[in-house]
Amino acid sequence: MRDFYWRKRILVTGGAGFLGSHLCERLLDLGAEVICVDNFFTGRRRNVAPLLANPAFEILRHDVTFPLYAEVDAIFNLACPASPVHYQHDPVATTKVSVHGAINMLGLAKRLRVPILQASTSEVYGDPDVHPQPEGYRGNVNPIGPRACYDEGKRCAETLFFDYHRQHGLAIKVVRIFNTYGPRMLPDDGRVVSNFIVQALRGQPITLYGDGRQTRSFCYVDDLVEGLLRMMATPGDVTGPVNLGNPAEFEIRELAELVQAMVGSRAPPVHRELPADDPRQRRPDIALARRLLDWSPAVPLRDGLSRTIEHFRRELRQAAA
Repeated sequence: MRDFYWRKRILVTGGAGFLGSHLCERLLDLGAEVICVDNFFTGRRRNVAPLLANPAFEILRHDVTFPLYAEVDAIFNLACPASPVHYQHDPVATTKVSVHGAINMLGLAKRLRVPILQASTSEVYGDPDVHPQPEGYRGNVNPIGPRACYDEGKRCAETLFFDYHRQHGLAIKVVRIFNTYGPRMLPDDGRVVSNFIVQALRGQPITLYGDGRQTRSFCYVDDLVEGLLRMMATPGDVTGPVNLGNPAEFEIRELAELVQAMVGSRAPPVHRELPADDPRQRRPDIALARRLLDWSPAVPLRDGLSRTIEHFRRELRQAAA
């Protein structure tokens, strides 16, 4: 895989975000030159601050809803707020970044004739009637609900990618990312892992929505980035979509108990009403990723949580200083 990236110029939109910053770091390790593009709505400059001294890395403040001109060899399109707190803050802007952003990046890839990877999401499956979710399942999404700006925005982005592929012969790669966690998550992003860890570290009751029996599958960020890198490096006839996630399935209340045990918190949970259109089950079928990419997650949940807890422990300590 190193041969594919060596001395290639790679554009990463959303590159200062949680996932994008880890991807930029790995690309540099593989010998690539990296252009990190971010408007810093959810991305943070501190996520990529250690990379700024590397002459192969450059950062550009830019909103992908506007056209971008650059000379690169490949594009990873990760730009989009990915947690409910952030994508519901301005739902129109969320749809715009998914759709207009995809059009602008596809236009750049078409002009340059370079491959482009779209970071799609498991949310295209909605509240699934099929479990686990294979790539052939078309989903159960509410197109007018409060989550639709993200769910339908990503579905439309996938449509655009495949239309550019069919109409213009563009080399596309589409991955559907399931719940991913790790260092550099925002403490207030509303995702279940960050919520539970921050609440436990503060000695607060953990918030469970509904009865806590809804399920999720948690993939550590290093594993997810490895999947992205392998997908981009596949032959041109491999387009996806390909699920990337951890097929180990946990009830939300199980995660809460594990986090509390690891942190040493004993505060009883607080139950809140389940949000509208919140999926009851989420688990990827990764048979295609295993076959096409020779990829499967390697980091157990407990190990990944330990690293993530230490990250948030440092974050909270710095915030209190």
